Amino acid sequence: MKKSTLFTLALSCLGLIGYAQDKTTADTTKRWTIHGENTFLINQSSFSNWASGGVNSVAGNLLFNYDFNYKLDKWSWDNKVILGYGLSKQQDVGVRKNDDRIILNSLLGYKAAQYWLYTFYMNFQTQFAKGYTYSGNSRTLISDFLAPAYLTFGPGFAYKKSDNFRVNISPFASRIIIVRNDSLAPSFGVDAGKNIKYQFGASLDAYYKINLMENIAFENILKLYSDYLDKPGNIYTDYTANLFMKVNKFVSVNAGVQLIYDDKTKIPYKDNAGNPQTKKALQVKQIFGAGLTYKF
Repeated sequence: MKKSTLFTLALSCLGLIGYAQDKTTADTTKRWTIHGENTFLINQSSFSNWASGGVNSVAGNLLFNYDFNYKLDKWSWDNKVILGYGLSKQQDVGVRKNDDRIILNSLLGYKAAQYWLYTFYMNFQTQFAKGYTYSGNSRTLISDFLAPAYLTFGPGFAYKKSDNFRVNISPFASRIIIVRNDSLAPSFGVDAGKNIKYQFGASLDAYYKINLMENIAFENILKLYSDYLDKPGNIYTDYTANLFMKVNKFVSVNAGVQLIYDDKTKIPYKDNAGNPQTKKALQVKQIFGAGLTYKF
């Protein structure tokens, strides 16, 4: 993706109802701080003699989002774990996956100035289960556990004004694409017959969260990667925007969109004649959720 690419965000409603739990703990030494959030969302639609039509469906999503942060003198070590999985079932369609992610982030920092850190960071992403594309009664495997997986790491520096605003830049970052399924390797930029592709380039990770007004917060997460070894102008881009709205002590509403463009990833589809094809395309995931929240 070229640097001039501009994303247009659009949030759409999926009508999710859920349960969420938020937990904050700290150990007695005050060096470790742990923040945790466990969320269960369920969505159900039912129609009977409905003039405009509709398909009966039910969906459930489970999300674990935890931060493990350590601080001692000038040293800091921030870790985030995100585990998400969801299934949906539609009438006459069956059960299909609607969310599947494993994300591990780690940032080791040494304070250089008031808001500046020398850093070493690591990011790992993959999924739990197989993913398919569907056409009629047939399905085609397009992903699996460790197919793909992405491991990015490298030294750099960061500007951290607060926990709600930070930017980490690594001008010498390694990125390893792992595809343990040989048949899927070419779809993710790995040469046929191989399971790993090594990249070397520059990365940027940014986080910004702002309170728009009382009980309404807007979160932005941006990841960029440029491969010096292969078309450095085609920048891997992953942008997530989340809107959090607190209705009261127990009820909250969340809306979000994630946009990914990866020049190495080929999206499967079928042409008008039914022949399988692949293309490079912007990946979009949108969600809207209303949940019951309990904090302690």
